Amino acid sequence: MARSWWAKAQAGGMLLALLGWVSSCVTTFVPLWKSLNLDLNELEVWTMGLWQVCIAREEGAVECQAHGSFLALPPDLRISRLLMCLSNGLGLLGCLLAAPGLEGWTACQDRPGLKRRLLLAGGAAFGAAGIATLAPVSWVAYNTVLDFWDDTVPDIVPRWEFGEATFLGWFAGAFLTTGGLLLACSTRSTGTATLAAPTCCQPPAAQGPARGHHPNPKNADLVI
Repeated sequence: MARSWWAKAQAGGMLLALLGWVSSCVTTFVPLWKSLNLDLNELEVWTMGLWQVCIAREEGAVECQAHGSFLALPPDLRISRLLMCLSNGLGLLGCLLAAPGLEGWTACQDRPGLKRRLLLAGGAAFGAAGIATLAPVSWVAYNTVLDFWDDTVPDIVPRWEFGEATFLGWFAGAFLTTGGLLLACSTRSTGTATLAAPTCCQPPAAQGPARGHHPNPKNADLVI
């Protein structure tokens, strides 16, 4: 029963981690980190991501333009690019490490110690990927709040607000961290199992003398 529970914990942790990794990859590349509605032209909605800025018009047309220069970006967007790419790489590494360590995976089945280490390393990679996702998303959200409530900016100036990718990034980081924690905690189920000691090959017991056979040799007479 205990091993069945830990196997379910591994499956749930792997599923959460994979869902978080895919969500983190989507968050990295969609231009929906910030949203801006212009009061002068309500038919246009501006959205910003780590790589480009897009304008969505009412008729359904969407125009996107990449950021001109990496160095010209604000510090939060520059560092967010690096951290999100690092998160995606760590998520991929976690998948490659944790998959062979799952109980249902036949790889390394005869080496439980190695499976345990692979699962632990995969869980750690997923946890680090979750932190690398939560940090930039929270930083950009914090700066968005500061800019929105900045009293030095006139009220007529439009202000950026949270985009859909901000919330998706929070969910992705939470899923990655929770999945990695479950995988790391479930490594106790893949510990070295107590194997039955091999039976020693003992020589067959000496058979008794056959019926009617006298094993004792005849005494030789001493010749003086």
